[in-house]
Amino acid sequence: MSYLLQTLTRKQDVDKVIRDMLDKVLVLRFGRATDVVCMQLDEILAKTVRDVSKFASIALVDVDAEEIQVYLKYFDITLIPATIFFFNAHHMKMDSGYFSLPHIQF
Repeated sequence: MSYLLQTLTRKQDVDKVIRDMLDKVLVLRFGRATDVVCMQLDEILAKTVRDVSKFASIALVDVDAEEIQVYLKYFDITLIPATIFFFNAHHMKMDSGYFSLPHIQF
């Protein structure tokens, strides 16, 4: 299903999509098109693209691309797939609720 979503393989492309995406949430899935878990996530993301199109955009980032390695280090991505959220070019840090009150930080 990754063929249905925009795939970014260059650092310049990732920078541009982060910088240019205004007033929408940007969802970046870091992973591999050949990984089974990534394929399952891609299928879910592809099914939701139309539903979230008014408030979010989804793109895939190929972690095997040489230029993308800088993002893996910057966001400390160690598990694949990883999903990173941005709003107005700001990284959104999300707490999934291990404590009593889940919260989102910008």
